[in-house]
Amino acid sequence: MRFELFVAARYLRAKRRQAVVGVVTAISIAGVTAGVAALIIALAITNGMRRDLQDRLVDSSWHVQLLRIAGDGIRDWRPLLEKLRTVPHVTAASPGLYEQVLVARGARDGGALIEGVLPDDEKMVSTLLNAATPGSVEALEPKSTQTTEDGTTELPPIVLGKDLADSIGAAVGNRVTIISPQGEMTPYGVIPKWVQFKLAGTYRSGFYQYDAQTGYVRLADAQTLFAEPDLLSAISLKVDDLSRAPEIGRAVEQAAGPGYMTTNWIEQNRELFRALKLEQVVTFIVIALIVIVAALNILIALTMMVMEKTRDIAVLMSFGVDPGQVRRIFLMQGFLISVIGTVLGLVLGYAASWAGAHYHFIHLSASVYAIDTLPFAPRPLDGVIVAAVSIGISLLATLYPSHAAARILPAAALRYE
Repeated sequence: MRFELFVAARYLRAKRRQAVVGVVTAISIAGVTAGVAALIIALAITNGMRRDLQDRLVDSSWHVQLLRIAGDGIRDWRPLLEKLRTVPHVTAASPGLYEQVLVARGARDGGALIEGVLPDDEKMVSTLLNAATPGSVEALEPKSTQTTEDGTTELPPIVLGKDLADSIGAAVGNRVTIISPQGEMTPYGVIPKWVQFKLAGTYRSGFYQYDAQTGYVRLADAQTLFAEPDLLSAISLKVDDLSRAPEIGRAVEQAAGPGYMTTNWIEQNRELFRALKLEQVVTFIVIALIVIVAALNILIALTMMVMEKTRDIAVLMSFGVDPGQVRRIFLMQGFLISVIGTVLGLVLGYAASWAGAHYHFIHLSASVYAIDTLPFAPRPLDGVIVAAVSIGISLLATLYPSHAAARILPAAALRYE
């Protein structure tokens, strides 16, 4: 063991004449531990939020979407759909007709985005229908209009998000009314068009944006409701490499020809992920103040140590220890305090993050945070960064007391001994 490290370790363990020095040293270690643990937990939460939101977004929605530039919808879409399925890196394609409507049951209603889809194709692009109640997807299969035993026409099926169905008080099998802004012209003006549907099922994805604002009907029923025969709003695509979605989108545009444009999941959610990144940086800066406070405690503890050990330092220097070695003794002592606190903080922080990720004991309001439990996603890289910051700040705090110790003059310190 190096001489400086040996003496620093002895000073750290030795019983002191002034108990307050030992108390301040313990507080310094506890402060570093708390700061490091808080940073690890905070970064794990922000990483978990980003991961869960991204995973649910890309699983519950399309990766690339093809639209008409003119905005009048896509006609003659079947040959185009088959052509897009052959574009490299495109793994699935689904036609869709979307419209904002009012969903009502009795006196209760709510706004929703109703999507007319082909369920087999939609399940290849989005996982929302995979989370639907049994029999829901089968009800959306294209079929001819059927009549009931009393001769009335069977109501077309609809599948709603569970939160949306609960908000209007609808249960599976109930009738719900869809009111479309694509109204009909009458002598009294434009009257909104309304059609009754049968709630065939609900789904819960855990993502409030979809569970409370989205519903599915058959593509043919949507075209009838919106008075748009054989028209699509967009063609949704799933790709095999999320990071290359913009590049794949450009290839899709070239395959579709002029008059088309694409958007992708990165463009649609850029502001959300930018806000999460900013939140992560701000959280790191704010919680790092705990480490800075702990570093100030280290400065105080070492300064008091230098005052207590003035005679010992003078004796060492009189035996030939040079000022540089004295400086390194106290640098090593501050380093040991920061390393002990950092290691304890890393263990505590990662243990708490693992427990939070494993047991999901912190619940959130899905209507506010879009997810129902607080996610934890600790990363090894975060531990390296936090440890480097913690030790670096602590070492800065040791510069003044170590420099003061190296400037002690043996003759002056031992004059009255």
